[in-house]
Amino acid sequence: MIRVNNVSMTLRAAGRPVDILNGISLWIPAKQAVAIVGPSGSGKSTLLGLMAGLDRPTIGTIVIDGTDITALSEKELARFRLEHIGYIFQSFHLIPTLTALENVLVPLELSRVRGAVPRAMDLLDAVGLSERMGHYPAQLSGGEQQRVAVARAFACRPPILLADEPTGNLDSVTGAQVIDLLLSLHRDYGTTLVLVTHDHTLAASMQRVIGLRDGHLESDSQPITTNSGHVLSFFEGDA
Repeated sequence: MIRVNNVSMTLRAAGRPVDILNGISLWIPAKQAVAIVGPSGSGKSTLLGLMAGLDRPTIGTIVIDGTDITALSEKELARFRLEHIGYIFQSFHLIPTLTALENVLVPLELSRVRGAVPRAMDLLDAVGLSERMGHYPAQLSGGEQQRVAVARAFACRPPILLADEPTGNLDSVTGAQVIDLLLSLHRDYGTTLVLVTHDHTLAASMQRVIGLRDGHLESDSQPITTNSGHVLSFFEGDA
């Protein structure tokens, strides 16, 4: 469960305050699949980063599974993320000097999981990379790197998966494969899935769509489609 309570985020640019988020409140129950959409600069990635504890809000609180992560120390927050949250970046963020297998092993070793190597191998096999375990990120395609990132994010079987534009750097076919993988993890393990996307088709496949605009919560509902498949309402004007 994720509860965002009256969250605002203000940063300084050129010596002036810039409001990124303004009074966002929402609740995401466990096991739900949610898309966060909105124009560029609407605060989507900032909100996701706050949910992950990568940043702290200027005002407000974020409670995950009963824990107020905004009140945790940096050490406590790092441990909480390791146990509860898997985060997938658009730009993969794999460690370039480690192989695919070693990248997936990182969170398992930090968590001191027994049987870490067999689990990491099983995860890479599950994402179709059993033949690429010994390859370094530079030797993998973008889609393969993203699948390694998905395996790493799910290595400790966190109850929450957060993904920031997981298909943004991929072609449509490869992107669809990555999304199928995320939805399979969501279905098979009851994982709460929250992703930021500009892809209207992807958003429409989620159980719920949250729309942001100019740092404000603009909409929160199921997507509405016409008979032709055109997505209406809060998607209009998205870029």
